[in-house]
Amino acid sequence: MRIVLVGPPGAGKGTQAAYLARNLSIPHISTGDLFRANISQGTELGRQAKAYMDAGELVPDEVTIGMAKGRMEQPDATGGFLLDGFPRNVSQAEALDAMLKSEGMTLDAVLDLEVPEDEVVKRIAGRRICRNDSSHVFHVTYSPPKQEGLCDICGGDLYQRDDDTEETVRKRLEVYHTQTEPIIDYYRGQGLVVTISALGKVTDVTERAMEALKKSTQHAKD
Repeated sequence: MRIVLVGPPGAGKGTQAAYLARNLSIPHISTGDLFRANISQGTELGRQAKAYMDAGELVPDEVTIGMAKGRMEQPDATGGFLLDGFPRNVSQAEALDAMLKSEGMTLDAVLDLEVPEDEVVKRIAGRRICRNDSSHVFHVTYSPPKQEGLCDICGGDLYQRDDDTEETVRKRLEVYHTQTEPIIDYYRGQGLVVTISALGKVTDVTERAMEALKKSTQHAKD
């Protein structure tokens, strides 16, 4: 299956992408991983991306598209893939369509994780990170530490990242609504969008997504 995963910040895309890719036996291709891999390997695209990032500028679409194309051409992606963070706008979606068409392929589905805006703010603004180890993550509501402000694992101080404040989250949502959300309408016009609620337990959302994808692809075959 060839799937694009979309949804606002805080929808749990990274978590769901990992579960779905494993269940479907296809690679999870995330924009973040692409950038890190290309930069660490010193590829031409990686050097270009780093130059823009170091200058505080947005990486142009053609660089991101080039990275995605290179990854999708790897042997493990020939049977399908799950794209997370790409395409990020309609121009990138059109480029993806052109890439696939040139290989005689199309997308099978676009999975839209739907989360109310207030829930997104609550999820992200409530995160607290350990200063000693950023992999130790807590949440003031959903997974609070036993002792307020201290990490259960190592006792380090917990803090809120600058980009996790409510003001920053709402700005990120504005960018999502302006730049990324239009691709949902773009793909809806192709009959590819499958929308599910991303509320509830992670496993429940995964089951919901798998069932929705199964029905969608079955309907397409019929």
